[in-house]
Amino acid sequence: MYEGALQNLIDEFGRLPGIGPKSAQRMALFVLDSDPEDVSRLVEAIGAVRSRVHHCEICGNLTEEDQCSICRDVRRDPSVICVVQEPKDIQAIEAARVFRGRYHVLGGVIDPIHGIGPEQLRIGQLLGRLHDGDVTEVILATNPNVEGEATAAYLARTLQTIGVATSRLAMGLPMGGDLEYADSVTLGRALEGRRSL
Repeated sequence: MYEGALQNLIDEFGRLPGIGPKSAQRMALFVLDSDPEDVSRLVEAIGAVRSRVHHCEICGNLTEEDQCSICRDVRRDPSVICVVQEPKDIQAIEAARVFRGRYHVLGGVIDPIHGIGPEQLRIGQLLGRLHDGDVTEVILATNPNVEGEATAAYLARTLQTIGVATSRLAMGLPMGGDLEYADSVTLGRALEGRRSL
């Protein structure tokens, strides 16, 4: 156990998601042994992110502008909106290079245990984007867990009342997976979501 400034740095690194005590210690010792110019660049980068990056005024993605690059891109299809939980989910979908519509970030999921209801999410902003009638489909891409499913069900019911077509990402077996190792829920979803060839 270290003390003083070094232990404080280890403790701060340890607060980061996915960083355990050993990793936090390695990171702190790396910073201590690094060139002062490298450390200054790291400190400046952290400060710049905190002062310049914010949420897009339209979709909630992360950007340094008023609108993110996806919302500004006129080549994107404005009639389809993919609803995700967090900005990092946009990056995952974009990596597939298949979706060419727009996005909407909820900022979380409905989670009553932690006091998060629909009013704490960006659902009102989503509904506001649908009033002009230009959007023909909303794709619900929340995580396939209890909270994600509850949020998707809530959104599906809400969107049904305003007449916008709603779909959910298909769920099932991963590429390269074996049927014998699939759990019954995943296998059931794969069978329900099958498609013709």
